[in-house]
Amino acid sequence: MNELFTNYQTQLLTTLLALGILIITRFLSSKAIRKVGQISDLNDIRTRLILKYVAIGHGVFMVSALVLIWGVNFREVGLILSSVFAVIGVALFASWSILSNITAGVILFFSFPFKIGDHIRILDKELEGFNEFWIEDIRAYHVHLRNPEGELVTYPNNLFLQKAVRLLQPDDADSEGSDAL
Repeated sequence: MNELFTNYQTQLLTTLLALGILIITRFLSSKAIRKVGQISDLNDIRTRLILKYVAIGHGVFMVSALVLIWGVNFREVGLILSSVFAVIGVALFASWSILSNITAGVILFFSFPFKIGDHIRILDKELEGFNEFWIEDIRAYHVHLRNPEGELVTYPNNLFLQKAVRLLQPDDADSEGSDAL
């Protein structure tokens, strides 16, 4: 055991330092995310989803740091990673909309001006029928909206970033002659 420690002393100490930094940054970032969720009065499920994304990101950074610390042969790792990234790249290209909705979900977590229960109008010509909704739930990929007839509509997160959305006050629906609201 002593021989192992003396041979790999630098790598072991650097690994412990990286692990300590990971624990501290993960604690601080999760505390900050929870604080943002609490200040913004966001749903706890949305906060946990963002915490999961941050945990995955920390894991990727830790694996990368360990590869650098222990001096893994980059030719071997490069061959493996290029093969893996080729497969992942094809899969992500095939499902780019899912990735854009996840990214939009993270952006909406930190800057979404609407909450569950808000009455909104989506200024989108492509919406058939109603363009006024109540926000019922905000998920990782989409938002659940309820129209005045009671129908559930799922609206992708990335469209919330692309389309104009207006928050309606209770008197806005009456003054504009909305019949079912």
